[in-house]
Amino acid sequence: MARSGTIAAASPSKAPSAARIDWVDYAKGICIVMVVMMHSVLGVELAAGQTGFMHALVAFAKPFRMPDFFLISGLFLSLVIDRDWRTYLDRKVVHFAYFYVIWVTIQFGFKAPAFAAETSWQHVGLFYLESFVEPFGTLWFIYLLPVFFVVTKLTRKVPPLAVWLVAAALETARITTGWTVIDEFCARFVYFYSGYLFAPYVFALSDRARKHPALALAALATWALVNAGLVASGASEWAIVSLALGFAGACAIIAAGTLLARAHWLNFLRFCGEHSIVIYLAFFLPMAATRTLLLRTGVIADIGTVSLLVTVAGVLGALAIWQAALRFNARFLFERPDAFWIAPRKTAPVLQAAE
Repeated sequence: MARSGTIAAASPSKAPSAARIDWVDYAKGICIVMVVMMHSVLGVELAAGQTGFMHALVAFAKPFRMPDFFLISGLFLSLVIDRDWRTYLDRKVVHFAYFYVIWVTIQFGFKAPAFAAETSWQHVGLFYLESFVEPFGTLWFIYLLPVFFVVTKLTRKVPPLAVWLVAAALETARITTGWTVIDEFCARFVYFYSGYLFAPYVFALSDRARKHPALALAALATWALVNAGLVASGASEWAIVSLALGFAGACAIIAAGTLLARAHWLNFLRFCGEHSIVIYLAFFLPMAATRTLLLRTGVIADIGTVSLLVTVAGVLGALAIWQAALRFNARFLFERPDAFWIAPRKTAPVLQAAE
């Protein structure tokens, strides 16, 4: 791969084939576990009114948890961005819209009685309709991804450096409007676009980590100390620093995923990465059920341990729901039926964050 020291020279070029790449699945696995951990830990701590040892892990991961997920989501976009609009919208918009509609409806089915008890059923209905404008709960990620895909294709002919600089400026501006789509777009698009724009360099970084594991481990240790120190001091929230930590953390997860793939360790993380969208869609139910059970029974007093168990339950429970859906003819929960395709269907797997 050609290398250059300037952003301008890093014009979008073809990433490696989108066939399963081991370190990508490991990196996605790490990311999805961190996402489940964040929701689990903060949910337990809010309900219990106290924090546990898992809180420090969530805080440590905050600077890079979502930046890395979005960067990886953009890695293979160069392979498909030149498709006709019909096919592109089918794969990159309708695909995620289908799962959003299905799962926001499921989540409302479980939460509607509690909402109605606080307000009224009419308000619940309005809240449900509002969820198609303001993303609901944990599902904002798959709501926002299609926006990123469309904006990137629409700006295809704009100089990449100009797009990247605007995206970086939006991240550092810390825009807060109260609307999730606007705020998260401004905060995250730079990472998604960087995955698309700098894909060759990302794969080169992985190659170097694979060839020089000792150096990669030393770099990871240094990064971990710096990231932890900046988080502890509060400096991780500063403009520019947060952008740098987002990219540094993304590089760290890429290196860690590569080293795990090289050693063939923790294959469960790779499996989670291969099915990250499954976990993302379904983890809320086992997470919430386990949290309620453990806190109400009080069988475990330590909040950190409760948070850890809820995290594990969220990941394993989501995979169990997926397997149950496959066995009991409810595949539509995780696979888009033919009726909801607007372009010819391929034989490739439909559950992937980026082709």
